[in-house]
Amino acid sequence: MRSREFCEHAIQKTVKEFGSLDILVNNAAYQNECEDLESITDEQLERTFHTNIFGYFCMVRAALKHLERGSCIINTGSITGLRGSDHLIDYSATKGAIHAFTKALAQNLAEKGIRVNCVAPGPVWTPLIPATESTETVVKHGEKNPLKRPAQPEEIAPAFVFFAANSDSSFITGEVLTILGGEITAA
Repeated sequence: MRSREFCEHAIQKTVKEFGSLDILVNNAAYQNECEDLESITDEQLERTFHTNIFGYFCMVRAALKHLERGSCIINTGSITGLRGSDHLIDYSATKGAIHAFTKALAQNLAEKGIRVNCVAPGPVWTPLIPATESTETVVKHGEKNPLKRPAQPEEIAPAFVFFAANSDSSFITGEVLTILGGEITAA
């Protein structure tokens, strides 16, 4: 996802395999906990932004020539993009950028009939968590929401299906849907 060439290759391979492209889901991310801003190296900052937001731009640019009226783009954001995270400063910044990208792109593509939405979950149990967080953070992952646990990926997936299905969401574009385990506000 960090290179334009990869994104173009992935889209071309998909179109060749399936004959068309109707739905693009941007769901790549990199995160690395840091105690403070000074701990974020230039290399980490570049990797985080190239993976988390530049990759989304590259995938959309590669996909647009194949998307027709009724197609949709679904971006993966995060609650951290709405309220920040003191140990994920660069990651939070990219997720906020994804939310703004979703809204701006939805406005830009509305006349073409291409919907753009975003799913912004709270804590989700994925391989990214133990791979990028400290042991003490991993064991507490998700315990602060009212359900006292992180979501499983299969609990988030229906939101993507909802946005992908014209029968369910043909009048929805530019939305950021939070899935927060019982929290009632994103702030």
